[in-house]
Amino acid sequence: MGALDLFSLKGRTALVTGGSRGIGKMIAKGFIEAGCEKVYISSRKAADCEATAKELGEACIALPQDVSTVEGVQALAAALQAREDKLDILVNNAGAAWAEPFDVFPESGWDKVMNLNLKSPFFLTQALHGMLKKAASDDQPAKVINIASIDGMSLNPLETYSYHASKSGLIYLTRRLAATLVSDNILVTAIAPGAFASNMNRAARDRADVVAKAVPQGRIGRDGDMAGAAIYLASHAGDYVVGATLVVDGGVALASIPAVGAAG
Repeated sequence: MGALDLFSLKGRTALVTGGSRGIGKMIAKGFIEAGCEKVYISSRKAADCEATAKELGEACIALPQDVSTVEGVQALAAALQAREDKLDILVNNAGAAWAEPFDVFPESGWDKVMNLNLKSPFFLTQALHGMLKKAASDDQPAKVINIASIDGMSLNPLETYSYHASKSGLIYLTRRLAATLVSDNILVTAIAPGAFASNMNRAARDRADVVAKAVPQGRIGRDGDMAGAAIYLASHAGDYVVGATLVVDGGVALASIPAVGAAG
């Protein structure tokens, strides 16, 4: 297999939740450019989903659905199953955040974030297990990629209690799912992004120059940084990667580590 073939997704079918914008859109676009035959994108807002599918071309298919509940997850799985009999790649990207002071942090902010960021990826993977298993083989495993966050690995200054908890939980859930599904030739991994411009990370979107000052590499993430990471894990290049979390953050998660020889 040549080097370019290692990163090809030719002929594969993918589903990207939260695929109408931000990181999900970056991944969907990258998958199409890497040769995916079909990339289904799902999001809560049907108009946004349809608009992105139109922008990305005929290989991108809108499948709008709110996956914040198990009922929504099951509805999305049923909609996909009505169109396809197998699924090569699932990207669990849909997510939410909530920041509020500790003393007033509400139950609604806890439940909304934990349900969408942690509960939904588990139950969507469960609901699509049969489709993933049907696509999987020794020569071409099926892939599940969970989009976590560096906030699941290190603290940021914001009081995002449920977000931190959900993303750290998703990283460990990735390992647990990977251990279970590898025997079905379904490889589960995660990506932990740092600062990428999105509606969720409005600081990176609206004040990229300011945010970049806190990034050791000196810039926020670019579309190609995220697409490249996802293509690596989804393609043959990532066929021996199981349960790992790929950190894509320009060095932010390392920023608190003292320099070699520092006191302490």
